[in-house]
Amino acid sequence: MLETSARLLKLLSLLQVRRDWTGPELADRLSVDVRTIRRDVDKLRSLGYPVTSLPGAAGGYQLGAGAELPPLLLDDDEAVAVAVGLRTAANGTVAGIEETSIRALTKLEQILPSRLRRRVQALQTHTTPLNAAGPTVDSETLTIIAAACRDHQQLRFVYASTQGEPSKRLVEPQGLVHTGRRWYLVAWDVSKQDWRTFRVDRIPEEPTLAARFAQREPPAESLAEFVSRQVSSNVYTYQAVLTIHAPIKEVAERTSPMAASLEPVDDHSCLMRTGAESLDRMVFYLLYLGLDFDLHEPPELKEHIKMLITRMQKAVRA
Repeated sequence: MLETSARLLKLLSLLQVRRDWTGPELADRLSVDVRTIRRDVDKLRSLGYPVTSLPGAAGGYQLGAGAELPPLLLDDDEAVAVAVGLRTAANGTVAGIEETSIRALTKLEQILPSRLRRRVQALQTHTTPLNAAGPTVDSETLTIIAAACRDHQQLRFVYASTQGEPSKRLVEPQGLVHTGRRWYLVAWDVSKQDWRTFRVDRIPEEPTLAARFAQREPPAESLAEFVSRQVSSNVYTYQAVLTIHAPIKEVAERTSPMAASLEPVDDHSCLMRTGAESLDRMVFYLLYLGLDFDLHEPPELKEHIKMLITRMQKAVRA
């Protein structure tokens, strides 16, 4: 059995890892009885940790929000991840947190053991960010959206279209996806009765919370793949579907997830969906891949390629 101080630290670590724990679950993890868990929870509360009790026959506990921020427990990998994340956030796409990230990083690096500080410094020294221009989003807006996803609460917000026209939306948020340049919210649009992808930088004001909702089956196994599929084709005038005669891994190395959505067909081919604002740009992109492909749609792209082939043949004969 763990000593009391070590057990308290282990208990705190468990409460931070998962949102809800029953008393028997914690007792089993710490090899003690439920009565000991109750006493340890009381000790954590006396130290300032806001542990709330959950109703129910089995009883349960949850680490909630308090008036002050108590110390957090991080293992080695978590500490390095937080330090790297703060460094990235200082140069990222979330507006208003640059200075805050630097302050937090300074505090963290002061208390890191030397072995971890060396790991962070190595990553920092030998990594050069390629900062692509892109819109920034408000950190408070991201926080509200993330909390609504976690707690299954609807969101109301004003959304600006591509042309800048505002519209009021009521959605059931599923999750956030960050592409490196933009933030996207995947949500069920209540009025449209369908899944939609929203660019967070087009939400000019902070969303407001509405009623709770029962979580739906997500639109795809991976929200990142869903956003990739939406952004890579649906926003463009022309959408193409084709089979690429190459392994999906090879095709992925030559494309961007924001330019093409890929699905494996077999070990030697994959299905690609992509889009463009003009047929000429589409043809140029497909030729740029340097891979054999079968074009399935759209039919106007097939006709455009035939026309270009005829033009090139005439040019060669001349």
